[in-house]
Amino acid sequence: MSISISVLETLYTAVVADVLDSLGHRQQILGADFRAMTSANRISGRVFTAKAQAVNKIPEEPYKLEMAAIDAMKSGDVLVVDADNNRECAFWGELLSTACKAKGVRGAVMNTCTRDLWALEKMDFPVFAIGSTPADSKGRIDVTTIAQPITIDGVHIKNGDYLLGDSDGVVIIPAEALDQTLKLAKEKASSENSVRNDLSRGIPVTEVFAKHGIL
Repeated sequence: MSISISVLETLYTAVVADVLDSLGHRQQILGADFRAMTSANRISGRVFTAKAQAVNKIPEEPYKLEMAAIDAMKSGDVLVVDADNNRECAFWGELLSTACKAKGVRGAVMNTCTRDLWALEKMDFPVFAIGSTPADSKGRIDVTTIAQPITIDGVHIKNGDYLLGDSDGVVIIPAEALDQTLKLAKEKASSENSVRNDLSRGIPVTEVFAKHGIL
């Protein structure tokens, strides 16, 4: 695991989102519909993108680019899929999670549905999605591009960006802002610990804010 991912997994989305705001990256949070569909509810890693679109017939080579994406991903990657908020079928499931986990992929995030939750619950592989359904994706949605820039909920995402997800949601960190974001997020998390200690001692909020500038 890279040093960057090791640091990222110690943080939480709120502090990272605040830091990105301060750096001028104010459109980095995926929509509130995203949530962990698994008991493994924290996710962090390097982004690998895919675009999926609705289809009305079974392609000649179903799952072709979906399988290509999985084969292309490396240890430390997180698959991020833009499927246009499609809730008609499940793009993901147990078998794809098994394949990804075996090669060190750290999870999947998609604005579509997943399935096989009974099995995913037993795996240490986080899947963030916008719903669940037993319907298969074959003949309903199909991957059209991989490793190309995508946009989800107004967030522009490219291969090599980084991602952090937890019970609050999912934040995307532009690759070019990663080092500064991690540095400032570590500092802010430490400062928030001091704020928490002061508040727990009953010091007035206005006084604490004047001292630390954090709430």
